[in-house]
Amino acid sequence: MNVLKPHISLNVSDIDASVAFYEKAFGVGATKRRPGYAKFDLAQPSLNLTMQEAPRTGVNASHFGVQVASTEDVTEARGRFEAAGLKTFTEEDTACCYAVQDKVWVEDPDGNSWEVFVVKGDAAVMGSQPAMPSKNDAACCAPACCVPSKLSDDAAG
Repeated sequence: MNVLKPHISLNVSDIDASVAFYEKAFGVGATKRRPGYAKFDLAQPSLNLTMQEAPRTGVNASHFGVQVASTEDVTEARGRFEAAGLKTFTEEDTACCYAVQDKVWVEDPDGNSWEVFVVKGDAAVMGSQPAMPSKNDAACCAPACCVPSKLSDDAAG
């Protein structure tokens, strides 16, 4: 699998204040800026940091992920997860964070959602309608997939 960089998605209460903070912290401007959304695609440190404006819930991390180079890498990750007995949820050609992506999701024992994803191009919208009910309907690109009863497993899939 050709891993490009780690990904962290944060829920923030004030996108403008957060962008100003991270621009100062990283010394560079945001790579992508849309209403309620910002992305920093950093070379040093190698990191894909996104943030979306969401009401304060006490949970600031939306999800974590690993950006890969191709759809084949996403498919490889899904196969590895399923072979290990992990429940998965796959999205293809989904609009998320103003990008068209293919992705596979898993959830760790503490409920932290992880995605392995490839960016295939830009999208005009923050996100498409989630395939399943989201744990956090207020934030796009929150891992709607990862409600444990909604994940598939090897036996089912």
